[in-house]
Amino acid sequence: MSRRPHLRPHFWRLPLSQLSPPEWEALCDGCGKCCLNKLEYDDTGEIVFTRVACRLLDNDTARCGQYAKRRQFVPECIFLTPENIERTAYFMPQSCAYRLRAEGRDLPDWHPLITGDPESTHKAGKSVRGWTVPEFEVPEEDWEDYIFEEPT
Repeated sequence: MSRRPHLRPHFWRLPLSQLSPPEWEALCDGCGKCCLNKLEYDDTGEIVFTRVACRLLDNDTARCGQYAKRRQFVPECIFLTPENIERTAYFMPQSCAYRLRAEGRDLPDWHPLITGDPESTHKAGKSVRGWTVPEFEVPEEDWEDYIFEEPT
């Protein structure tokens, strides 16, 4: 990874607790699914994803528009760390690199760290780019109308 000299080769194979802060950030595939509003059913504990996006998600890039300050605007935003990933992984998408590595699984072939292409998540159709609805346009009681099945 010559364009990222501060990252160790194949760092994503290491235990998450051994990653540097830049390596931790680089693990994100940029899919934007973590920024989708989710519903959790009280009776089963099942988590489902909706197409209703956090107000900070940029639908055109699938990135947070205020990443550095996101918790100032969305206090409930989950701030993933190596220390809390075990507790919060269930809330992340099945394809999330943080979740995959916390579960001891490999990154998918389309992940930018594997392909070397920062657009590979989008090219593989694994991101939310272009198909979300802003949360301020959909009343919370209607979110069930926007549930989608996340491929496993």
